[in-house]
Amino acid sequence: MSIRVLSNTLINQIAAGEVVERPASVVKELVENSLDAGARRVEIDVEGGGTRLLRVRDDGAGILADELPLAVAPHATSKIASFDDLLRVATMGFRGEALASIASVSRFALISRPRGADAAARIDVRGGQCEGPMPAAHPAGTCVEVRDLFHDVPARRKFLRAERTEFGHIDELVKAIALAHPGIGFTLSHDGRAVRTLRAADDERAHLARAAMLLGAEFAASCLQVEHESAGMRLFGWLGLPAAARAQADRQYFYVNRRLVKDRTVTHALRQAYSDVLFHGRHPAYVLFLQMDPAGVDVNVHPAKSEVRFRDQRLVHDLLFHVLHEALAGARAGQGLGLARANAQALRASVAGPIEPAIEPGVGRPIEVTEGYQPPLRLAGAVRVASRYEAAESEPLLAATAVPGVTPPLGHALAQLKGAYVLAENDRGLVLVDMHAAHERITYEHLKAGRAAASLRAQRLLVPLMLAVSAAEAAAVEDHAEALAGYGLEVSRAGPEQVRVTSVPAMLADADAAQLARDVLAELAIHGSSRRLEEIENDLLATLACHGSVRAGRRLTIAEMDALLREMEATERSGQCNHGRPTWVQLSLAELDRLFLRGR
Repeated sequence: MSIRVLSNTLINQIAAGEVVERPASVVKELVENSLDAGARRVEIDVEGGGTRLLRVRDDGAGILADELPLAVAPHATSKIASFDDLLRVATMGFRGEALASIASVSRFALISRPRGADAAARIDVRGGQCEGPMPAAHPAGTCVEVRDLFHDVPARRKFLRAERTEFGHIDELVKAIALAHPGIGFTLSHDGRAVRTLRAADDERAHLARAAMLLGAEFAASCLQVEHESAGMRLFGWLGLPAAARAQADRQYFYVNRRLVKDRTVTHALRQAYSDVLFHGRHPAYVLFLQMDPAGVDVNVHPAKSEVRFRDQRLVHDLLFHVLHEALAGARAGQGLGLARANAQALRASVAGPIEPAIEPGVGRPIEVTEGYQPPLRLAGAVRVASRYEAAESEPLLAATAVPGVTPPLGHALAQLKGAYVLAENDRGLVLVDMHAAHERITYEHLKAGRAAASLRAQRLLVPLMLAVSAAEAAAVEDHAEALAGYGLEVSRAGPEQVRVTSVPAMLADADAAQLARDVLAELAIHGSSRRLEEIENDLLATLACHGSVRAGRRLTIAEMDALLREMEATERSGQCNHGRPTWVQLSLAELDRLFLRGR
C-alpha cells in the first residue's frame, strides 16, 4: 500500500482511541473544560450509562459564536500558545484534541453564550462535518451534548460494560473531581434521577463535610489533617488513620495542582510512610493535595493526563514520606477520641440535617459525639524496657504520674481480664487494651529510638562481595556511596555494571549481604532514595520487641496497668502494634446501654 495522508475524521477517531476510553472519559474532558472556563456550577446529565446521552452544562466564561467551529477542530485551544506554555501547564486541559475526538465518535452538539453576550450560538457535528453556528437559547455558560457514543464505531461500543457499571465509573470520576474543587457546585443525574447534589464549599470545614458526603462519615471522623509547606511545595489534605485502613485501595486520592494522578513515586512514598503501622493486606485511605510550580511537573506524558513526571522526583518523594511519616507518628492511643469528636462536630456544623454516625478510630463502630474531651497528656513515668536490644519480661512496670482532677484519654485501670486485656474507665465509658500488643509497640519504639549507635557501626566482610548490577544501579552507587556508608553499608563501583560490597551494618551482619545490597540499589535507581536498610532493621527490632514485651497471662497490678495506659498515650503510633493490629478499643456508655437494653 502506498503512503497516504489520513483523513481528518480518521485522525480524530484514532485520537479518540487514546482519549475516549469509555463514557467516563468523555465526562472527564468536558468537566475539565468547564473548570478551565471558571465555572462555579457544573451540571452533568447521563442517560443509559452515558452511551445514550452525556450532557455537561456550566456557568463558565463561554465561547464566542465565531469560535465554536474552531473549538471542535483538532489541536485548537485557547490554553497554550507556545512551547513555554507547555512547560508550565496551569490548566486541566491543554492539548486541544478532546472535543474533536469526542465529536468524531458521537452525535455532538455545542451550545455556548459568553458572559455579557446577548444570545447564545450552537453547532452540531455529524460524521465529522460541522453545522453552524446558528442562534440558540441558553444562559451564560456552555453546554455540551454527546449522544449515541461510539454509534459508528461498533467495535469500540461492544467493549463497554453494563449501564450500571459505566455509570459507576462516571460517579467515581465526579467524586474525585468534586473532592479537588470544593468551591464548585456539582449536580449529577442518571436517567432523570438526581444522584449527587453538592453545594460549593467555602471553607475548610465545608470541604471536610464534602469529603464525608463522598467518602463516608467514617473517613472524616478517622483522619488526620495534614498541612505542610516547604521547598516551594505545599502538601495538605487528610490522612486516614491506620485503624481505618481498608481491604481495598478504593479511597486513595492524590492530586498534583488539583489534578488526580497516579505516580509510582507518590505510591512508593505513601507505602513507606504507612509501612510501620498497617496490618498486612490493608490499604490506607487518604485525600492529599500537592501544590507546586507547574514547571516542576510534566503533565504531558499520558494521553488521558492521569500520569505525571516530576522534574525533581527525589525531592517530592522525600517531602511526602517525611511529612506523612511524622503525621502518623504523632497519632497516639487516645487521640482518636478527640479527633472523632472534632471532625464529627465540624460535620454537624456544616451539613444541614443528620449525617451518618462517626466511626471511632481503632474501633470500627458508631460513636456518639459528646463534649468535655481532654487532650492527650504527655505524662511522666513509663513502661520500662531494658536498654539496647533486650527487654526483660521480669522487669516491673513503673507507676504512672497522674494529674489530679483530670481523666486521661485512656482513663484509669479497673482490672485485668484473663491475663490478656486491661479494662479501664474514661469519661466516655469502657476502654479495652490488648496488653501484649500495646507493650509490644511501646518496646518497639524504645528500641528504635536507641538503635542509632549500633545500626551505624559497620561489619566488614572477610571477602569483598562482587555483584553484577544494572548500569543505573551502578551509577546510583557513585551518587549515594557516602549516604550508604553512613548506614554502615559500604559499596563502591567496580565496573560499568559491577559493584563491590565491603561492609554491612553491624545489626544486619547475619543478613544476606548480596540480596540486601541489591534491594537497596534497586530502590535508589528507581526512586533516588531507599529505606530498605531501615525496614530490615525495623523487622529485627519488631521481633525483639515481640519477645521482650509482657506476655498474656502475666498478672499486673493496678499501678502497672495505669503505667501502661499512660505510656500508650505518650508513645508514637501506639494505636497499633508492630504488625498493624489495633491495641485498644472504646465502648461508649451509649453502646453499653444498647447491649443491655437500658432505657427501652
